Amino acid sequence: MMFRRSPRAAVLFLIAVAALVATGLVAQGGPRAEDATTAKLVAQMVEKFHISHKGLDDDVSKKTFEKLLSDLDPMKLYFLQSDIDELAAYKTQLDELTLAGNTEFAHVAFDRYLRRLDERIAHAQQLIDSEFDFTVDESIVTDAKELAWAKTNDEINDRWRKRIKYDVLSLMLDDTASKKPQVPGTPEVEAKEDGPATITEIRERLHKRYKNIGLTAAQTDESEKLEIYLSSLTHSFDPHSSYMSPNTLQDFQISMELRLEGIGAELRSEDGYVTVNRVVEGGAAHKDGRLKAGDKIIGVRQSNESQFTDVVEMKLTKVVQLIRGKAGTKVILQVKTAGGDTKEYELTRQQVELNDAAVRGEILDTGKRIGDRSYRVGVINIPSFYRDFQGAQAGTENYRSTSRDVLKVLKSFKEQGGVDGIVIDLRTNGGGALTEAIEVTGLFIDQGPVVQVKEQDGSIKSQDDVDPAVAYTGPLVVLCNRLSASASEIFAAAIKDYKRGIVVGDTTTHGKGTVQSVMPVPPRLLSFLTNDESRGALKLTISKFYRVNGDSTQRVGVPSDVVLPSMIDHFDLGEEFLDNALPFDRVKAADYRPVPALIGDGLLSDLRQKSAQRIANDAEFQKLNKQIVKFLERKEEKTISLNEETRRAEQEEVKQQSEVEEKLAEEEAGGADKPIFPENFYNKEVLQITADYLEQLKGAKTAGT
Repeated sequence: MMFRRSPRAAVLFLIAVAALVATGLVAQGGPRAEDATTAKLVAQMVEKFHISHKGLDDDVSKKTFEKLLSDLDPMKLYFLQSDIDELAAYKTQLDELTLAGNTEFAHVAFDRYLRRLDERIAHAQQLIDSEFDFTVDESIVTDAKELAWAKTNDEINDRWRKRIKYDVLSLMLDDTASKKPQVPGTPEVEAKEDGPATITEIRERLHKRYKNIGLTAAQTDESEKLEIYLSSLTHSFDPHSSYMSPNTLQDFQISMELRLEGIGAELRSEDGYVTVNRVVEGGAAHKDGRLKAGDKIIGVRQSNESQFTDVVEMKLTKVVQLIRGKAGTKVILQVKTAGGDTKEYELTRQQVELNDAAVRGEILDTGKRIGDRSYRVGVINIPSFYRDFQGAQAGTENYRSTSRDVLKVLKSFKEQGGVDGIVIDLRTNGGGALTEAIEVTGLFIDQGPVVQVKEQDGSIKSQDDVDPAVAYTGPLVVLCNRLSASASEIFAAAIKDYKRGIVVGDTTTHGKGTVQSVMPVPPRLLSFLTNDESRGALKLTISKFYRVNGDSTQRVGVPSDVVLPSMIDHFDLGEEFLDNALPFDRVKAADYRPVPALIGDGLLSDLRQKSAQRIANDAEFQKLNKQIVKFLERKEEKTISLNEETRRAEQEEVKQQSEVEEKLAEEEAGGADKPIFPENFYNKEVLQITADYLEQLKGAKTAGT
């Protein structure tokens, strides 16, 4: 073990570790020998290649320590303050330990977590069978930042009493009860009618849930522990850098190939539930039609099984493993819908091509949508900046890319008689290939810089559109929201800085102004140093983006010229809310020439004023604004009532307040079978703003040719 500190510090640390051994904190097992080399390589690569060029030090060690414990126990339900105090022996030592290949802390912390988890679950199983008084006015804290680590067993036991009481109350207020599965080859069992679950059913379900939590945690393998630890280390540098174990790397590669065998649904973990983020067009779930974005998967069983596996609080990776399978096999999902119903869907897995998120376009007559001022407006929806790199490198004639598909849409607009203006819809577009962002921008500007990139050596390089051709020269409206990130922000910023168009939508975009590179561990140039097979990969932030005006998009995003009300604008979404996000900064502006003819003096203030007047008189927007006010009030609340009457009223209020936003989200969900630009009050206002913009420019030669 090598230390860069004084010998005295090393001795004190060893004495502290010896004390941990004496208390039984350190397990009999420990890190695998091969993990030492992986940890050394990752630590060295982070120091060498991360954009910050920051070395591992006490600050990194403290952040790694806190991040790991927070990841293991985010709601402070397992560890006691005494555990944290004992583990603190490692708090300022993790930098030197990791550089020396020592990952002992990952195992020490995880073993103590498992011990506490077993104790808490045993207590929870007893609480589940308790009688609760739901007329008492008490609440549960929902924001862990408001909680200190529990100092005594009595204190943490009371947290668990409230936790289980909350679980029971939530299931009591659920409108439906689970149905018994109908399994081929077994006697049919009559399914229970929908209705509130009985206390017996609730207890059975919670017993199973907490049993599964313990089983899942106990099944964490050595590579997962190493991944958790090293990702805690990389997250201390920035939120987008992480270590991927060989298994995680394999999943990443599958996603990059845009092909999988399963039901065709993107899932995310949210508040202990596995939630459907998106149903993939062309997949089994999409063809079946029942599973929707926002649905919560609460149980999974295979066709030859009689019982569901309760997946509430289960690791997302574990749930994905249960749902994935060979094409042709069946899986049954127990789903809690957005409306609160519990349903069962049997789906046949198939091979899914994940290339449905393609550019689409259409020409709209604004007169038919907004009732006056008839203009031909082309709408182009760009869900991501995709590119078939292998096809491009191989010289394949018809390889797929965003810029090629946008150009096809622009040509189709011209063939249909041209348009007066174009709306580029980038809502929820999380980015993609930098090359595509530059080439799509190049379709609308003359040659010149599109984005500036700060390299690892600190140099600033301009990424330019080198093609003098312009596919469309007319007015542009770029539509964004808080989920428009990375490459989307590069495009929106370039259009704004060149004054080629206006940006409309949420207050600003996501604010991700960094570039990540996936590097094998060890780097290919150093692979001769080890004969081992893959040690996974390091996804590392290596560059930063800057607008041509010199501003970074990091944290601040690209502000909209005209802001429209939306609920998502008030969620804690964006780089500014992520721990250890790199700071905003500026560089020298690039040499570029704006097109002021399209954004004249006073134009933006006039557009804002007219839009604000319409919104003030629109019933749907006013309803949404009231919901936003209620949401902001709830957002400030750090607790949830455990009084049944109060909680029932809160749930009903939340349900009513979310109806408008849920409807909008469903309408805006992508897919070839969905409208490109649905008819709703929000999109109507976008077209009104576009019409205002075109009126301002009337008389100038701005129509696309």
